[in-house]
Amino acid sequence: MNFIPALTTFQWLLLAAIPPAIISLYFLKLKRHPVEVPSTYLWTRTIEDLHVNSIWQRLRQSLLLFLQLLVLLLAILACLRPGWRGTNLVGDRFIFMVDTSASMSATDVGPSRLEAAKKHALGLIDQMESSDVAMVISFSDVPRIEQAFTNNRSALRQAVNKISQTNRRTDISEALRHASGLANPGRTSEAGTSDVQVADALPATMYIISDGGVPAVPDFSPGNLTAVYVKIGTATPNNVGIVAFSTERNPEKPGQLQAFARLENSSGKDVEVDVALYLDGGLVDASSVTVPTDAAEGVSFVLNDIESAILKLEIQHKDDMLLDNAAFATINTPRRARVLVVTLGNDALKFAITTEAAAKVADVAFAEPAVLETKEHETLALAGAYDLIVYDRCTPKVMPEANTLFIGRVPPAEGWSADAPKTSPLIIDIDRLHPLMHLVELGSILIYDSLPLKGPEGAKSLIDSDNGPLLMIAPRKGFEDAVLAFELVGAYPDGDVNAKTNWPRRKSFPVFVMNTVRYLGGARASLEVQGSQPGQPVKLRTEAPTEQIVVESPSGVRTKVQRESQNSFIFTRAEELGVYSVREGTDRETGQHFAINLFDSRESDLIPREVIDIPYFDEATEQVGVHASLAEPSRKEMWKLLLIVGLVVLVFEWYVYNRRVYL
Repeated sequence: MNFIPALTTFQWLLLAAIPPAIISLYFLKLKRHPVEVPSTYLWTRTIEDLHVNSIWQRLRQSLLLFLQLLVLLLAILACLRPGWRGTNLVGDRFIFMVDTSASMSATDVGPSRLEAAKKHALGLIDQMESSDVAMVISFSDVPRIEQAFTNNRSALRQAVNKISQTNRRTDISEALRHASGLANPGRTSEAGTSDVQVADALPATMYIISDGGVPAVPDFSPGNLTAVYVKIGTATPNNVGIVAFSTERNPEKPGQLQAFARLENSSGKDVEVDVALYLDGGLVDASSVTVPTDAAEGVSFVLNDIESAILKLEIQHKDDMLLDNAAFATINTPRRARVLVVTLGNDALKFAITTEAAAKVADVAFAEPAVLETKEHETLALAGAYDLIVYDRCTPKVMPEANTLFIGRVPPAEGWSADAPKTSPLIIDIDRLHPLMHLVELGSILIYDSLPLKGPEGAKSLIDSDNGPLLMIAPRKGFEDAVLAFELVGAYPDGDVNAKTNWPRRKSFPVFVMNTVRYLGGARASLEVQGSQPGQPVKLRTEAPTEQIVVESPSGVRTKVQRESQNSFIFTRAEELGVYSVREGTDRETGQHFAINLFDSRESDLIPREVIDIPYFDEATEQVGVHASLAEPSRKEMWKLLLIVGLVVLVFEWYVYNRRVYL
């Protein structure tokens, strides 16, 4: 604290003479009032008033005198201009961006990194001048504008205080584009025009308050933005997190299930932790594992074959972040695909699609092409009653609300066409990465003839030949249509109906049929774990056609979801970590479960980054604190506050005088 006197010596002498003058006026004020006393109760006070020769009696307690001297004291202090050395932010437009991703829940900075970030933001707001404007943006993988540009610091503080923690991962790219769009308006006009909606590009300083765990941001131009990175977090956090958890059947022992997990350690030393596995809430196994520093370690468990269960893996270790100490996996009852095969007769196809393995994952019905002319079938097909319809040497009038496989025919859909058949195609290449071609070998396949296919936009060839594509697949309004360019059986020129390829006699044919049922039919195996990360949409399918499902979150919040195409449901409110339950239609019983887990190595790595990888910001990005970043020294004075307090006291003194209030 220091002082800068605002008056000259003579002016100070005049000011110093005012208090004695006020007190002197009280000496000259004689209080002798005739009083009628009905009793001796007031005699003592009356007699004291008669002691006029006692100088201090005239200064007995007076509230007015005290208030007047207090006003004078405040005025003298204001003239002394008390103040201290501080800082002001450089510039007049600011954007405060606060990270709310999962890693900001870490408690290495108490009470949490997010609370520390909000404290930093409030400190920056306190350094603003009254004419400065700022806005507040919170971000995880999506940005949220908490407060638009304003010079109301109270509104800015309120916006910062209401920022809440999320379980999402970090992606700053959209937040940067929001900020850049506000600092660099894209609308322009030519000189001489009067377009009032054209905004000037105004420079702004953007404070990114985060632990720096953000992915690189490609193709971004800051324009008028100046970036400052405020690092949050300690250099040596303590955290061991689960970044992967899945189940699969033991290939050597089909009666066993294996659960696999990967743990990562972002602490500065090796950490030994106990890992417990729970099945439907009951402990079934536990293991101790040592996770090396800045590395990963795997752990596995063996379970008996189960059809439906909820698995929870938990790290029993106290560290700086709890969100990644537990992971969930759901094992649902197998969902059987609804498959319709429309054919004139195809023993090879019927045999391959009715095997014991296929029966476990699909309910298959057969029909002749005449059924395509019936109203009943058309209604079912358009209502999503089937997951997959196989058209063997036939085509429908209207494409169904289902995935399809056409054998030897072209779909009656836009973009599909074929030239005249060509004989003896020779297979050249296979897309082995596509699920339909998984483990499918076509090395010795003979084909009588094929249709040179041409697919719509987005179509992909899975089997290529010298006559053109033999198998193509293309999207259609959320569905997929696969087309096999040759017939399995058919009529030869002489009229005989017989096999037109030897593929059904090869082992790869039933494999292809099973792949088709699983992929296009959407058959769900019991070990398939549905789920996603927080904030990402989850696609659900039901056992039977229904218009609505109810999804219940781990905290008990229920959300109704309406049916979309392909008899699927898209759930977009998966913000909580844990297991969600799904009820189908009016059924009160839970039909299936899915899990939402963090599973993000970047979020589990709590070590704060020194810089953020943002194009054009390499030189401007720096580690800063609340009182030291892009700030200039300034003197903070309180004379205005003293004058305001003095004015309040003066108003109160006027009130006392008018009400004749005495102590």
